[in-house]
Amino acid sequence: MTDPVRILLVDDQQLIRLGFGLVLGAEDDLDVVGEASNGAEAIHLAATLRPDVILMDVRMPGLDGIEATRRIVAANPDSRIIILTTFDLDEYAFGALRAGASGFLLKDALPNELTSAIRAVHAGDAAVSTRITKRMLELFATALPGTPAAAEDGSAAELAELTPREHDILVAMAEGLSNAEIAAHFVLSESTVKTHVGRVLMKLQLRDRVQAVIFAYKHGLVRP
Repeated sequence: MTDPVRILLVDDQQLIRLGFGLVLGAEDDLDVVGEASNGAEAIHLAATLRPDVILMDVRMPGLDGIEATRRIVAANPDSRIIILTTFDLDEYAFGALRAGASGFLLKDALPNELTSAIRAVHAGDAAVSTRITKRMLELFATALPGTPAAAEDGSAAELAELTPREHDILVAMAEGLSNAEIAAHFVLSESTVKTHVGRVLMKLQLRDRVQAVIFAYKHGLVRP
């Protein structure tokens, strides 16, 4: 039996933390190991507790979720953070995703959506739906106007290292397809897809699928 996923809850509203805690406490494979009410506390607890997944409120007084996410990821690139927000697809949540978060979740998400997102992020996937992926691209286009260029960030060499199949997998990830959907589309097993995804992220030096979406847009592989 594997160890439960260790979770840190970060929200300035105690009732929100209580509600999430009750939902997660009912799951045998999930364990809330700490709670923080602001970004500064989140950074401290992330360093001391080393949780597997952090549920991070994006809007908090003082140090907000965007900056807290940026600092936590900078200190520990393997951190997995899911952004919590009341507002669907707003620029604040998008900013946190760009800062290194691995997922996006509304605070009124259903219990099964919450637990599924945590398990997906812990498994190395990203909790970002196709609809949110498309909106991310729209916001990214607004933030960085102009035509994407393959040499924009000096990573064209890494892109050229991808095999044709890996290139296709990257585009599929950027379009918001899950491993199961990619497997069905290319008639592959899910284990084979996971292997391809891992190689794509390794070759491009990307931490997860959220970063793959941004990379793909910057290189003109997908468009909003």
